Amino acid sequence: MIESLLVLVVLALVAYLIIKNYHPALSLISGALILLLFAVLLGHPLYPAGEGTGLAFFDIFLKFKDTIIAQVSSAGIVIMILFGYSGYMNVIGANQVAVNILVKPLQKIKSKALFVPLVFLVGNLMSLVVPSASSLAIILMAILYPMLASMGISSLTAAGVIAMTATIMPTPLGADNVIAAQTLDYDLLTYVAWNAKISIPTLLIMAVAHYFWQKYCDKKEGASAFVAIEDDGLVKQEESDTPKIYALLPLLPLILILVVGITSMFVKGIQMDIFVLTFISFFIAVAFETIRHRSYKSIQDSAAEMFKGMGQGFSQVVMLVVGGSLFTTAVQSLGIIDNLMASVESSASAGLVTTLIFSGATTLFGILSGGGLAMFYAVIELIPDIAAKAGIDGILISLPMQMIANLARTISPVAAVVMIVASTVGVSPVRILKRTSVPTIIGIISVIVLSILLLPY
Repeated sequence: MIESLLVLVVLALVAYLIIKNYHPALSLISGALILLLFAVLLGHPLYPAGEGTGLAFFDIFLKFKDTIIAQVSSAGIVIMILFGYSGYMNVIGANQVAVNILVKPLQKIKSKALFVPLVFLVGNLMSLVVPSASSLAIILMAILYPMLASMGISSLTAAGVIAMTATIMPTPLGADNVIAAQTLDYDLLTYVAWNAKISIPTLLIMAVAHYFWQKYCDKKEGASAFVAIEDDGLVKQEESDTPKIYALLPLLPLILILVVGITSMFVKGIQMDIFVLTFISFFIAVAFETIRHRSYKSIQDSAAEMFKGMGQGFSQVVMLVVGGSLFTTAVQSLGIIDNLMASVESSASAGLVTTLIFSGATTLFGILSGGGLAMFYAVIELIPDIAAKAGIDGILISLPMQMIANLARTISPVAAVVMIVASTVGVSPVRILKRTSVPTIIGIISVIVLSILLLPY
């Protein structure tokens, strides 16, 4: 009883800190260390006899060390290399070229009716190149917003669509997919294929919802839906002399993954390794830069962004995963997980109930915190055991969770992307949330329903 109470109190404290914009990784790690301390005090050994440090209180930090090593040596290093590559693509201008090329076909569309759903879908496609929702919103407010305004599309419609252009694209380059596939013992491409079966129909449904909802809101709000923006309110995108062929570089790891994946179907013994393929892509990009500048020495600083980005990946995502994993370990040490599994195992319709509970909790946390991925990373290691007890495949819990974590961001008043778009347009975040609310809620419902209908049990 005391253990359960302790977990609830610390969990509430950690959730409060994250919602109040304290560092999520540090909050999770601090909460985990507190729980591990109580586990020691209450007589729950952290290691079998003879395997720890020999001092129970030192074992707390040995657990911390073991968790970091375990995460960095597995999916963590992949996340770091993907962050590094994305940072390098941004520095050499490849991301900007790719976005510009993706935007160009939109300029030829004359129908306002088609423009809103197409901008939403193309914007989500751009998230493969610019994975950060905030960064993508800044770019699209500079490039797409003036275009939308010139076509007579209302300011709030444009802002609402742009705020939702980085949601649930299926990609093997996504950190959440990498972590989930490894934890659930899925081949990465297989996991992403299941992701696509849910995310692509959901994106299409949301695109249609956007069209009708934005049209309804414009009709109801009238002239107030149009907001004049001063030129200095938009972040200007500088003209770039980066060659157009660079547009392929941000997608090169994905292209190589698909090529190797297809080749392995016909040639035995070929295996896909994202770390290897991304580093191959990096050195191809370095070669492009060397040829472009006719000097290997002059491109050293930009190439070093690869390693700076890896450091950002470690601090922003890997340590978040470490914090979640350590917190999970602490809860397990107190025996709470065994009790939870026993209750799940004994309930009727355990699989459906478990999926709905985790989906609902992720939605609530995402709205309150501005992003639910912290919760997803915190519980991902629990999912295989909970799913086994509930008699379902872990993917039925993980996929809805990670998709909802990304979707819930767009209906959170504290989400960075919402605040960026609202401040650029010069309106209250509540007015942006009104435009994103219905498409997002429809998307969340679609994810849950499609997951229950299509994912393996």
